[in-house]
Amino acid sequence: MKGEVIFIVGPTATGKSEVAVELAKLINAEVISCDSMQIYKGMDIIASYPPAKLRRKIPHHLVSVVSPQREFNVNQYRRRALGLLRRIIKNGKPVIFVGGTGLYMSVMIDGIFKGGKEDKRLRSRLYRLAEKKGVSYIYKKLVKVDPDAAKRIHPHDRKRIVRALEVYQGTGKPISVLQRQRRGLADDYDIKSFYLDLNRQELYRRIDSRLQGMFEDGLIKEVKRLLETRLSRTASCAIGIKELSEYLGDRMGLTDSKALISRNTRNYAKRQISWFRRDKRIQWIKVKKIDSPKEIAIRICQMIPGLTERKRTKARRKNLTQH
Repeated sequence: MKGEVIFIVGPTATGKSEVAVELAKLINAEVISCDSMQIYKGMDIIASYPPAKLRRKIPHHLVSVVSPQREFNVNQYRRRALGLLRRIIKNGKPVIFVGGTGLYMSVMIDGIFKGGKEDKRLRSRLYRLAEKKGVSYIYKKLVKVDPDAAKRIHPHDRKRIVRALEVYQGTGKPISVLQRQRRGLADDYDIKSFYLDLNRQELYRRIDSRLQGMFEDGLIKEVKRLLETRLSRTASCAIGIKELSEYLGDRMGLTDSKALISRNTRNYAKRQISWFRRDKRIQWIKVKKIDSPKEIAIRICQMIPGLTERKRTKARRKNLTQH
């Protein structure tokens, strides 16, 4: 194994960032964000950046590096993340990817297929079709031409449905076939992936608690500032942008706007859970309400055979001192 690569994933509000920092301290690693919204600058609150105090303790990468006026896609993410990973590993440190964007994790571990270049005209036509006849209509078209891809894509995931149809119509080949020709980190590294599994009731409690904290920290002010600019299509997908634009435009009361953000965040968490559940390579870690980030990090450290004996011994000793 050329280097140690670890993924810590799970739905929003599970404490992934805190666990990643504790694990990084244990094994002297650096952290790369695996979050499609944290990549953007000026979205500190709405994208829930890792707290500044955590980023001061451990080097974090791909947080607040792209203007929200710019489109940013999975190809760009992969190129940047690969460059960082190679540099970090060359310096003799492990890499910890942390975040809840399953697609970013997938392209890093499994690679990205070559071919199927972007066709903006075709893509716009497919989006208009979805608007006119509904997402279910274009999903049925995908089922006909690429049933394997349709099984892995949620019927309401308009963006990925459109992309799959775009690839098929542009290449004449199903995206599922092209994806099997990919090469990713799994071909060169022994990847270890861990999912932080909270029971649903506690997860929803944390989502609502974090949302309350976001409003107290100035979420409305941040969204108002963002809406004064021309946000890219990808940045405008952040949960809270559309909901608070309704409130700021006097089309919805604040209470209803908050409730809508909470509902949409819970629905997003459900989609994240479904995505990660499909990947049987991920090890699920049951997280209890009383578990501290340090305790979870120690458990993860002990579950990785590829770590050096010195690092594993250090983790065991820490575990013993806590009991």
